Amino acid sequence: MKFDRDGLPFVGLAAVPSALAMLRRRPRWALALLALPAAVGLFFRDPDRQPDHGPIIDPDVVLAPADGKIMHVGEPQPGVAPPGEWQQIVTFLSVADVHINRSPYAGEVTEISYRPGRFLAAFTPESGVENERSEIWLRREVDGSERVVVFRQIVGLLARRVVTRLGVGETVTTGQRMGLMKFGSRMDVFVPPEVEIKVIVGDRTVAGETIIARWPVAGTSA
Repeated sequence: MKFDRDGLPFVGLAAVPSALAMLRRRPRWALALLALPAAVGLFFRDPDRQPDHGPIIDPDVVLAPADGKIMHVGEPQPGVAPPGEWQQIVTFLSVADVHINRSPYAGEVTEISYRPGRFLAAFTPESGVENERSEIWLRREVDGSERVVVFRQIVGLLARRVVTRLGVGETVTTGQRMGLMKFGSRMDVFVPPEVEIKVIVGDRTVAGETIIARWPVAGTSA
């Protein structure tokens, strides 16, 4: 299994207690304390997913951008959605989930914005308004119609940083790796009203594999 490069400093820091135990000639303690860097390393695991074996051909599919549990679907939570008419899908990531994030849809990155904020627990509705976050806008043309998907990486109580490895003007594919969130967080996806949501509250998602929404068949949308 691969591991994300951003995890190396954290793994090194977690290994310090074990190293100190060895210096003090406490081999049993040193061995036990190796569980710390091992646990941190698992947090930064980066497993391959379906899109890694080829691009998603279906232009109507929106995939989960994160592993986790669906906490909200449908009408946007108050004050959370970007300007316009949207449906909202909220995924909560626990510390045990894979935290590598993937693009939910294919298209051109037209806007990326970062907003500092608080570190409320990510499963609370207020976190979508007040917490630190990164927002990405994707635009794509299908059969002459423009499609837009907006998604946000939002920090939580333990997460203190989002990593967004995208740039404005870049073209991404559905399910492509695009960053990560460190130590528990939430991911919001906003899709237009005509898109059919395919998940319900309580569902578990797998980033890059679970279909969370679908556009009407290409060529039939208004």
